[in-house]
Order: sequence, then structure tokens, then C-alpha cells
Amino acid sequence: MLSTFMPFTLFAFVASITPGPTNILVLSHSARYGFKAALPIILGACLGAAGLVLLVGSGVGQSWVHVPKVQTAMQWIGVAWLSYLAWQIFSAPAQTIDVDASQKPLGLIGAASLQLINPKTWMMALAVVSVFAGNGEERQSQVVYLSLIFFLISLPCLGTWALLGVGSAQVFRSAKATQRFNRSMAVLLLGATWLGVVV
Repeated sequence: MLSTFMPFTLFAFVASITPGPTNILVLSHSARYGFKAALPIILGACLGAAGLVLLVGSGVGQSWVHVPKVQTAMQWIGVAWLSYLAWQIFSAPAQTIDVDASQKPLGLIGAASLQLINPKTWMMALAVVSVFAGNGEERQSQVVYLSLIFFLISLPCLGTWALLGVGSAQVFRSAKATQRFNRSMAVLLLGATWLGVVV
């Protein structure tokens, strides 16, 4: 297991820190609601992704995730949900960023559910298990270990995106600047979502 620790750590870091729909959601929510309000989203996303690694490593979903119709259904459910969230961010009224804003943040369950219907997260989990878990007698304990490591690495990575969001909130103090920021985040989220479909 020690021989795969560094390569897997690097893989988990790159998978967690690079821009994607979850990172953009964390950035946007922390800018609008504050760092504390983004914590459930961060925790939910990390638990969801690490949980998928554990499930796939235990054999759950490995067969049906390869069924094209299931993949397509998961993909379009994820696209629809993320597109809706992008519209919510885009259409937010022009107002200064307020931690006590009336619109409710995504939350832990929503962020975890997003990972469960995201085909990219399933493919990442399959890659983790097939490349790093091995096939020996200790496979299941390795899967648990990989899930835990992925969780621990993804937490600070998404936390960094939340801090970026909080920092951006200090810059965008006027209502108009906040609206421009929200719309930029919505376009980025929509782009990241649909890019995953067409690529």
C-alpha cells in the first residue's frame, strides 16, 4: 500500500483541487453565504465522493454503472440539476453579498447527492479502485484506506475554494458587482456542466 500512497495522494489532490461543478458551487456559496455556510456543502461533497470509492470498491454499482442507459440517465439528471443551480445563481437579485441571505444554500445532503448522480465521480471511483486498490486479500482494507485518504485530501482542497469565495466577497461589495460575480459563477458552472456532456 505504501508504494501507491504518493501516486494516489497526487491523484486525489488533482481530482479535488481542479475546477469543476462542485468547486464552483463551493466558491459561489461561500461568497454569498460565508465560509461557515459552505462547510456542509464541502463535507457533503467529500463524503459523497469518498463514499462512492468505498461502494465501488465493495462491488456495488460496478456492473450497472457500465450500462449505457444508466450512464445516460445519471448524466442527464446531473446536468438538469446543475443547470437549475446555475440558473438560481444567475437569476439572484442584484444585492450586496449577505451571509443571512434568504435563499437557502445547497447543504450537506444536496452536495452528497450531487456526487451520487455525477457520472464523472463514478468514473473517478472506478479509476481509483482499479488502479490503486489491487487484487489481493487486503483489497477491501485498501479500499477503505483509499476512501479515507480521498476524503482527507478533498476537504482542504474544497476548503481552499471556499476561502477564495469568501475573499471574493470582500472585493464585490456593491450590488452590481455582486450580480456580475454571481452571473460569472453561473456561466462557469453551466460551462463545466455541459462541457462534461459534449466532451
